[in-house]
Amino acid sequence: MSVEPAVRTSGDPEEAREPGPPGARSAWASLRPLVLRLHFYAGVLVAPFLLVAATTGLLYAASYQVERTVYANELRVPVGGSDLPVSRQVAAAREAHPQGEVGAVRPSPEDGATTRVLLSGVPGVDADHTLAVFVNPYTGQVTGALEQYGSTGALPLRTWIDELHRDLHLGQPGRLYSELAASWLWVTAAGGLVLWFGRRRARRKVRGTTGRRRTLSLHGTVGAWVAVGLFFVSATGLTWSTYAGQNVTDLREAVGRTTPVLEAGVTSGGDHAEHMGSGGTAGARGEDIGLDAALSTARDEGLSNPVEIVPPADASSGYVVRQIQRSWPEKQDAVAIDSAAGEVTDVVRFADYPVLAKLTRWGIDAHTGVLFGAVNQLVLIALCSGLILLIVLGYRMWWQRGRGSAFGRPLPRGAWQKVPPHVLVPLMAAVAALGYFVPLLGIPLAAFLALDIVLGEYAYRRGRRTYAVD
Repeated sequence: MSVEPAVRTSGDPEEAREPGPPGARSAWASLRPLVLRLHFYAGVLVAPFLLVAATTGLLYAASYQVERTVYANELRVPVGGSDLPVSRQVAAAREAHPQGEVGAVRPSPEDGATTRVLLSGVPGVDADHTLAVFVNPYTGQVTGALEQYGSTGALPLRTWIDELHRDLHLGQPGRLYSELAASWLWVTAAGGLVLWFGRRRARRKVRGTTGRRRTLSLHGTVGAWVAVGLFFVSATGLTWSTYAGQNVTDLREAVGRTTPVLEAGVTSGGDHAEHMGSGGTAGARGEDIGLDAALSTARDEGLSNPVEIVPPADASSGYVVRQIQRSWPEKQDAVAIDSAAGEVTDVVRFADYPVLAKLTRWGIDAHTGVLFGAVNQLVLIALCSGLILLIVLGYRMWWQRGRGSAFGRPLPRGAWQKVPPHVLVPLMAAVAALGYFVPLLGIPLAAFLALDIVLGEYAYRRGRRTYAVD
């Protein structure tokens, strides 16, 4: 019995062709099996995580419109005459829900929208959530109360989908799945692009092809269309992941490009009296200016709707009023106001953010579907749908490669051994550095390589023993 060679072609005439002039063909011929092997590993083993992330991401992108419909009674009221003072609206909310403390207030941002009074420390509400009490700004009537999560004001439905997408409702350990998916998404997309555009053949239309070649053509065409979007989703998803995200934060700190921090300290001495929810206490430093005066001062500084007012956290801090518009153009200016003197003590303008801080803000908001509103959400839905289709087509090709066998015919091992040392050494160094920066890419990649070597050695030894017996 003859021993099967360590590396063989796949049997697909299209896959055996090498593009470009002789020099390019030689370099590509050495690298292509390695890229194909890596793409195969990612497609078979990581694709299930990508499928879950894409499906939950699609649900999240569609959740904004659903949320507005489901919670319409809390979010919208008939347009009235003039808004009541914010302090009176907060008082109405506290009368209906006296438990907890006022953590922030989001005044009605437009005609017909309710005011949100955000209560923290309410029994029965998750520690990282707040209870949003919705108040009619014209009458002071409380229209409802719902748990809210995050700076985008996610209500229970969107929060549930968000947590499903982020960690499968498993808490911190569950976040490993989404970081793994984000870490490998760009690698899979890049490998697919290299394989697709590395063909020497002329581009063929899907019509006239059958079987695996037709599936391959569809897979490649869809991948080429959505690749740029997948790179973006992968990169922005990693920016707030557990491990790679922390490395991104450390890098930004090292180069001095972090998001500016507003200093909310008071300007005059003395002890501040215990702060009440309506913002009208007195103390040794004088009468608290209250929510309405703080909002008026912020308006004078140019802060237009939508805004959030954060009462003083303790005796040494003042009011913080910040813009919370995440759609284009971003409104992220913030001011700190002395709670007794009413003076502006600090201002942070979004226009003054470092470039990296702006890019991070824009990237996260685009990733979550709020930067460009409905258009942004439709693009995300298209990307998630395209990724789901790619995964389905990829598994279909795997099945067709095996001509109906249970697990398909695997690609040959030992591809990395065919790469010349002058290419392999710097490539491995780059991969090691990248794997250190993105651990959930580096660790699985090392595991894949080790498994490939062990299985290849086992197959080689088994083949030698079989050959000796024959």
